[in-house]
Amino acid sequence: MRCRAAGRALAVLALLAVLAARGDFHHGLVRGLQVHAQAPVPPALSVGDYIDWLDRIRADVADDRAAPSAAVLQSIPPVWRVETSTSSFEVSNGWLIRDLRELQGKPGSEARARVRSGVLALRGSAAAFDAPAPDRTAARARANEILAGREFRSVHGPTWRDRLRQRILQIILSVLERLFESSVIPTVTNVLVYVLVAIAVVVLALWTHRSLSRTAALEAVVLDRVAVSARAWPSWLSDAQAAAARGDWRDAMRLAYWCAVSSLEARGAWRPDRARTPREYLRLMPPSHEHRQTLSALTRSFELVWYGTDRADAQRFHEAIAYLEQLGCRAA
Repeated sequence: MRCRAAGRALAVLALLAVLAARGDFHHGLVRGLQVHAQAPVPPALSVGDYIDWLDRIRADVADDRAAPSAAVLQSIPPVWRVETSTSSFEVSNGWLIRDLRELQGKPGSEARARVRSGVLALRGSAAAFDAPAPDRTAARARANEILAGREFRSVHGPTWRDRLRQRILQIILSVLERLFESSVIPTVTNVLVYVLVAIAVVVLALWTHRSLSRTAALEAVVLDRVAVSARAWPSWLSDAQAAAARGDWRDAMRLAYWCAVSSLEARGAWRPDRARTPREYLRLMPPSHEHRQTLSALTRSFELVWYGTDRADAQRFHEAIAYLEQLGCRAA
């Protein structure tokens, strides 16, 4: 009986200990949640108020001989929460508080420069963050208009022929790799290996040459096979005026530019080469050439229209005609 009573007493004591432990755990958990719930929330500012606050900090450290005011330093929270129209973000002020405290003791220290540059960087970032996104509709439409031009019509991704050619080259390279690294075929002579290597090199060279030629043809502005000067500059000028008459100002600018190139080329400014770009023509003229400045201005105007986003119009074409007259290309 005594053993049974002692067992019951031990069971009661164990139950009381478990309940006490659960009560402590519950109390600690509740206390932790309360402390977490009471954690300070960073003050919130709009982007405009945040920029105004940064301007006040800049004004407070503007004087190189004066220390920052204690009131400004005490008013800086550890963290700002900046709210925008779509989201919010937090900005830590720990570095700013540290440097301002250093300035209070040493007004001429390097901390002033750090505060100025840091505040200026934060101000620029805040102003850019809430700025409206630029409207790129016009630029996108202009890019689509340029890409729809005839000089880009032959631009395309790899065709089935290109993929087949690439596959053949991969097979040849794979065979060559096996021949060089494997001893399974001891009967293969050096002559056969050299022949295979030569075939691969020739095929690769032909393919590279055709690819480069196709790229150069796409980049060339004039697609004729003859030199520019093969057509006299009056013919170019007449075509330019005809394009302008039908309202095709962009093509009129192109023809006016090649009128200038044809005129200068016919006078021996450079050796004819149809694959040159406008910048290459300009580099061929020495700085002391009497027409270099005029050609440079015409080239820039043409490139902005043909390659850039500027819109061709009657005014720009009349400017090109004025440049042509300076080069001696006057309509009859």
